[in-house]
Amino acid sequence: MADKPILLTGAAGALGRWLRPRLIEKYGRLRVSDKIDPAPLHKGEEGVVADISNFEQVSRAVAGAGAIIHFGAYSIEAKWETILPANIIGTYNIYEAARLHGVKRVIFASSNHAIGFHEVTKKLDSMSLRRPDGYYGVSKAFGEDMGSLYVDKFDMQVACLRIGSALPEPKDPRHLSTWLSYPDLLRLVTACLDAPKLKFAVLYGMSKNTRSWWSNAGVPEVDYRPEDNAEDYAAQILSHGDQRDPKAPSTRFMGGPYCDIDYVKR
Repeated sequence: MADKPILLTGAAGALGRWLRPRLIEKYGRLRVSDKIDPAPLHKGEEGVVADISNFEQVSRAVAGAGAIIHFGAYSIEAKWETILPANIIGTYNIYEAARLHGVKRVIFASSNHAIGFHEVTKKLDSMSLRRPDGYYGVSKAFGEDMGSLYVDKFDMQVACLRIGSALPEPKDPRHLSTWLSYPDLLRLVTACLDAPKLKFAVLYGMSKNTRSWWSNAGVPEVDYRPEDNAEDYAAQILSHGDQRDPKAPSTRFMGGPYCDIDYVKR
């Protein structure tokens, strides 16, 4: 990997743009890809316009890469026909192109929405049952399963990051449990890239939150050490108390507002 660029998909998105200069600083070379032009490019970057639902375009982007950080996706809940091309077909395309081009390591941006229908009274680890809270969550569960398949069958190395609420600062009571600061996101990604014995790993993308619902204790092969804590913002966020309805799905379940969408179970 040292003499080859790392490929970052979704490079024109908010997280991708924040990560790019910092990944270049650490690793020297970065290939950045998105379905729109990821320009302006930083020194040390090469840009590739690619729609991840198009295998030929993905294959060109992957060829010659040393590792892949796959952040490209439709990033919110939507109808199935919207989720399918980027999040299902596109995720397959990334794994398959990596296999064909001999790229061993893939860091896959999964989501807390893959486990969104677990109640907030639980504590989850990497072995907890997936319970998606929508089509977006289903697509992320699919990506995790594809990663497991490519590790077991093709000897690849895959880390799936169940990203919580990746924001500059937490904004609401739910974020006190789910927040992932941008610096901790970088720490998580680089820990996965640098892990010497990675096979298949599922990690929660969270900061060192006092109120976290999740644990990464079962993944010692990835030396992720978050430093930020949403609790530093708790007094401000809860200055008027917690106004949420405790009976609402968005309060009861880890997926928050996605659990409210079309919810009929009582």
